[in-house]
Amino acid sequence: MARPKCRRDRLARVAALTAILGALSPTLGGCLGFGGSSVSRRAPPARAELSPPADVPLGVTPASPAGSPPPLTPAAAGGNRIGSGTVKVALVLPLTGTGVAVGSAMRNAAQLAYDEGQQPDLTILVEDDRGSPDGARDATQDALKQGADIVLGPVFAANVQAAAVPAKAAGKPVIGFSTDASVASRGVYLLSFLPQPEVDRIVDESVADGKRSFAALIPETAYGNAVEAEFREAVARKGARVAAVERYATGAPGPAVERLARVITGAGATADALFIPETAEAMPAVAAALTKAGYNPARVRPIGTALWNEPALFALPALQGGRFASPDRNGFSNFSGRYQARFGSVPPRVASLAYDAVMLSAALTRQYGSQRFAETTLTNASGFAGTDGTFRFRPEGLSERALAVYEIRNNAAPVVSPAPRVLAKPGT
Repeated sequence: MARPKCRRDRLARVAALTAILGALSPTLGGCLGFGGSSVSRRAPPARAELSPPADVPLGVTPASPAGSPPPLTPAAAGGNRIGSGTVKVALVLPLTGTGVAVGSAMRNAAQLAYDEGQQPDLTILVEDDRGSPDGARDATQDALKQGADIVLGPVFAANVQAAAVPAKAAGKPVIGFSTDASVASRGVYLLSFLPQPEVDRIVDESVADGKRSFAALIPETAYGNAVEAEFREAVARKGARVAAVERYATGAPGPAVERLARVITGAGATADALFIPETAEAMPAVAAALTKAGYNPARVRPIGTALWNEPALFALPALQGGRFASPDRNGFSNFSGRYQARFGSVPPRVASLAYDAVMLSAALTRQYGSQRFAETTLTNASGFAGTDGTFRFRPEGLSERALAVYEIRNNAAPVVSPAPRVLAKPGT
């Protein structure tokens, strides 16, 4: 059956938005602002953060009750296998070639999840995709020959696409780590950070807080094109209005700010929120142009996406009082502290995806028997509580996440709207 046109358009926009981010997977830590300075060194939790929604917690004991072991390398942590359980899980990562640093960190995160999951009934077959589609296909085929029931990874979009071919032929699901929504499909799920829910969340929160008229400064990039489309749809869906939208070339926001000044500055300002989906690197130039134009963030609130979750932005005068949507940072901070204690280095932001994928595999194996990786199990509408908050897989393969809203003020960005523990019903 054909999808309704509006749904096809929506998915196309998500794909366009996230396609340009696929190659950025190794550097998302910088974009999202989870650096070592914010890491908590609290002890491991008394129980795992990830369990299926049936409220059957997955018990955990600290991996190192007597103290931190010496740092481990991926090879020292168990070669190409983790565990010796009866359920085999493939973990396909770039352990050589492009993306090796990220792949090695995600392999370590999988080891940490296995240990903190009380050594569940899993054998994790760690396969090297060599950072290439051909390598991903070969690695997946090898794991399937060894009896893998599910494929976790790869990281890059083309590699996920390549791995999906033999996995689908064998009737096995894939949980990929790419941010390119175009590679998602039935049976190929993306456990990643997609920008589209961030736009929805910040618009929803702004309207709930009384904002009814939105302006936007949009960079002239593929990211900007897709984010603008989602922004317009989100505002319309909430019954608010878009007062004005101005586009600007990267690094040259001044003329666009001047054109927008009539609706965001002075006593005659008609907007009460200003959407700026810009990166941490480019934001200082935009903020300077706004300040020069007389923009007052106390009168027209600036709003953005998780790209703003970077401490370097928190002192900019034009962003004071601004809000953005992002995954709850506490979960990753706790994970990062445990990872550092075990492996002696700060994990990249995407390492938590491998941790959650292994924890999910362990939890489903314990609780769902032969149906552990069935489509109905993986697409449970209630979702799962992971390191970065609650998430769920949609039948077409995309993921949704519960997001928090943060407010920038005086060199900090505390939470003003916590991430919900329960996701809204699909379609609401």
